[in-house]
Amino acid sequence: MIKTLNVILVCTCVAGLVGTYALKFQVEDTATQKAGLERKIERQQASLSLLNAEWAYLNQPTHVAPIIARHQEVLQLQPIKPTQFASIESLPMRPVLQPDTSALDALFESLDAGIDPIEKLIQASEDGIAF
Repeated sequence: MIKTLNVILVCTCVAGLVGTYALKFQVEDTATQKAGLERKIERQQASLSLLNAEWAYLNQPTHVAPIIARHQEVLQLQPIKPTQFASIESLPMRPVLQPDTSALDALFESLDAGIDPIEKLIQASEDGIAF
């Protein structure tokens, strides 16, 4: 009885040991992959920062002005005039919408006459008829 119990406990310990080491190696592999991804993200962020700096340089007016001057005949760019911008006063006013009360009046008239237009729809849905 005790020998059988000892064998079972030893087998359980060996299985636990193997499971623990397998888990350890999986965690180390995952940590290695994570570190690799973090390095890749850092490289891409550095590259993005460099591209943003180049974009800012290329968009500076002092850099763009000579290019525009060279190609003025083709581009035909002119300085912006204040008259090109609209003012708030030049915008049209929103139209005043009047509600359409004819449908609502017809509903009230039919209800006053004792006719419920929704009753047929409710009855049909209770009977399982789909519209």
